[in-house]
Amino acid sequence: MANYSDIRGYRVKYLASDPTLNTSTEGQVWYNSTSGTLKSLVQIKAWASGGNLNYARSTLAGVGTQTAGLVFGGNPPINDSTEEYNGYAWSYGGNLNLGGVQLSGAGTQTAALGFARYVVPTTSASNATESYNGSTWTSVNNMNTARYGTGGAGTQTAAICMGGYAPFSSATEEYDGTSWTTVSSLNTAVRENRAAGIQTAALSFGGYSPSATGQTESYNGTSWAIVNSMNTARGTVGSAGIQTSALAFGGLGTAYSALTEQYDGTNWTTSPANLAIARRYLAGCGTASAALAAGGEPNPVALGATEEYNSNIQAITKSVWASGGTAPIVRRIGGSANAGTQTAALTFAGADTTPTKLNSSQEYDGTTWSPGGNMGTARYYLGSAGTQTAALGFGGYVATNLNATEEYNGSAWTGGGNLGTARRSFAGCGLQTAALAIAGFSTAAISSTENYNGSAWTAGASLNNAIEALGAAGTQTAAISFGGTPGVTNQTEEFNGTIWSIGGSLNGGRIFAVGAGTQTAALAFGGRGPTTPIWMNQTEQYNGTAWASSASLGTPVSYHGGAGNTSSAISFNGMTSGSPSSATGATEEFTGGTETTTASTLTTS
Repeated sequence: MANYSDIRGYRVKYLASDPTLNTSTEGQVWYNSTSGTLKSLVQIKAWASGGNLNYARSTLAGVGTQTAGLVFGGNPPINDSTEEYNGYAWSYGGNLNLGGVQLSGAGTQTAALGFARYVVPTTSASNATESYNGSTWTSVNNMNTARYGTGGAGTQTAAICMGGYAPFSSATEEYDGTSWTTVSSLNTAVRENRAAGIQTAALSFGGYSPSATGQTESYNGTSWAIVNSMNTARGTVGSAGIQTSALAFGGLGTAYSALTEQYDGTNWTTSPANLAIARRYLAGCGTASAALAAGGEPNPVALGATEEYNSNIQAITKSVWASGGTAPIVRRIGGSANAGTQTAALTFAGADTTPTKLNSSQEYDGTTWSPGGNMGTARYYLGSAGTQTAALGFGGYVATNLNATEEYNGSAWTGGGNLGTARRSFAGCGLQTAALAIAGFSTAAISSTENYNGSAWTAGASLNNAIEALGAAGTQTAAISFGGTPGVTNQTEEFNGTIWSIGGSLNGGRIFAVGAGTQTAALAFGGRGPTTPIWMNQTEQYNGTAWASSASLGTPVSYHGGAGNTSSAISFNGMTSGSPSSATGATEEFTGGTETTTASTLTTS
């Protein structure tokens, strides 16, 4: 049996403290004599779901970074639209002047260059070049050779384009911010290749010449040299990185591929992390340690799916949503004891798949839902607070807005004090004896809040903005509200028991999101887009200052319920599309992780 020194070529080190952790120590094993533990350093590589494109497409171009990405063009149909990514969600930017497919690009989200494309209305390759300033595309000087399916890299003022279909090209051109100049050609004519790097240190890889190839060529600013090939021959891959640290993912060789390969300046290594969806004609951008894949096609149907790649030398426990027990009664727009827990949750009222309003309750024990007591008044769009055995349901809508309050003791509902203002589509948080009703809709969106002391409601401080369809978390004297409509749909407000103040903005606007946790450690999950009927699965976590993306729900959902905290939360019921018939009894359970970006060790014994 081989020992460690046979495998690695050196003995296990005996150290009083851990070494400095970086890429040079990856794979090392050492014994820490102070703690009496054997340790090793591991590198984590993984793809994770990001926000979907607003417009599903393939044959598009991508530039920028993982948290500031840009895609443009694509098919179907021939598309001139641009979308910008903020690390969480995509939003529309300015349209191209000339739409097309199989474009290439260079630069950043706010300083991009788009060039080469196939224009279907004229059924021809194009040499058109356009410059993007973060809002508008402007036509600039054309390339010398019309083509499409090229590799592109560099910056807006120092770009490089190589290969492409004309019909198969080895031509290389450099752009200096004004004009294109033809320079040394590739050694092999190729189309649908991809590129990484800068104008004076570029890498071209993959493509078809005419069959799928893994050939890689390196450019030094003067000439191209053939270097080691990719392990799997394929074209139409996504790409990211620089000449000495590049990434290739997806594509089509003998089949649609989910493979990821990384280049270290000498060799290509197949990553253990595969794309969740095998696809070709996708856009890629970012670095070899933080890349973005968007769009593409796993068959003739284009995708909107986005995936994020991360490669870090660290020990990570990732946050995750997993399926829980299904509720036997499907409901939407109901109440939930949002101060409850993952193993002691409560849902009540709402509506089913028809216009029928519900007064039933269901209790969750961490595995199974069981019937609870019925409310006195069936309703939906209500506010809620409390725990499974001490819940509060208030306001809502039947034929008109309601002000009635009901209290639950774990078995039966009884009447409580009425709200001062009848309202619906509002948020609630806190406990049965110390609850908060926040904003909502009366005859229009309102900003007023009310405080409940266990028997009566009194007027509280108003938010800075009138808003409805918002989410909330926290307590009566330390609350947080977020999202909603109209106005700034990603806005957050914090309450200290006296006044509301503006907090850190959500990364993406949403309405009807659910909140869990506290003012300084909150979750916002699900909901739908504020201006388009896009159902969302994204989760964001708040630390008292800023929101950050976390694990996505397995299924996009809105009009749902939830409870818990940032380490253990639950989402249940709701709708998975715009149709009431999509009302669901599905449950998902959240387990929070420790998602660090610093090097760390993994104790093995």
